[in-house]
Amino acid sequence: MAKARARTTSRKVKDRWKAKNWYQILAPSLFNNVPVAETLAESPNSLIGRVTEVSLQDLTNDFRKSHIKLLFTVDKVEQNTAHTQLKGHVLTSDYLRRMTRRRKSRVDGVFDVETRDGALLRVKPFAIAEKRIQTSQKKLIRNVMKVVISKEGKTKTLNAFIKDCLDGKIGSEIYKNCKVYYPVKRIEINKTEIMRLPTVIIEDEKPAEKKEEKPVEPKEPIKEESEVPSEEEITEEKPAEEELPKEEKEAPAEEELPAEETEKAEKPKKKTKAKTTTKKKTTAKKTKKKKEVPPE
Repeated sequence: MAKARARTTSRKVKDRWKAKNWYQILAPSLFNNVPVAETLAESPNSLIGRVTEVSLQDLTNDFRKSHIKLLFTVDKVEQNTAHTQLKGHVLTSDYLRRMTRRRKSRVDGVFDVETRDGALLRVKPFAIAEKRIQTSQKKLIRNVMKVVISKEGKTKTLNAFIKDCLDGKIGSEIYKNCKVYYPVKRIEINKTEIMRLPTVIIEDEKPAEKKEEKPVEPKEPIKEESEVPSEEEITEEKPAEEELPKEEKEAPAEEELPAEETEKAEKPKKKTKAKTTTKKKTTAKKTKKKKEVPPE
């Protein structure tokens, strides 16, 4: 017994956590290889096949996309970085519960689509009607879903198709075509699964860049004599302006009225004063006459 105890104490206890290393996980090229998370692993080979779940809000900083969860699988490890591929996306359960209410119909569909670059996808859209609808109407809505999704898949690559699913463009296209049969309230892609990776490499079409227009050089303005006078003209104009007030001052002296006209203008003023004095004199005379009359 003593020997067994000695053997166990002599053995060194290995700490597995110390043997592990940290690895940084990067998003696929569709999301600009943004760092998503960090994980521990004993060796790079043990990382391959791991699935990480990330919210689309963390990648785009858009709060309206918080209900979309993206699934990435690690496919390659270089030094301390792990590269991933998109596995699919799922909507959160609370978002789906909020959309579905009582006395409303929900239409689900499951369709396999092959994209332009040879990838195989399983797409699961759903539609919600404001009222309860018949099974025949549900069937028509499912047929519209199938036609639109297969049409979009044939004309687009894997990255472009998934981007349209996340942005809601495919859901809005189904919504437009469903209006003919029934006015559906909302249509979204609930889930996507990548069954097979692309077999052909096709570069995504980039938006046409606008040509940079060369700035038009401003033409030299034509100098006009009236608008921009030269310095010599300004100096010549100044003495001419100084002479003008002298002439204006002399003009009122020449326009003085003759003596006869000034007397005529003053005469009526004197007459008015005389009239006022005469009235006062007449009133004084009347008062004197009243006083001279003796009482009877």
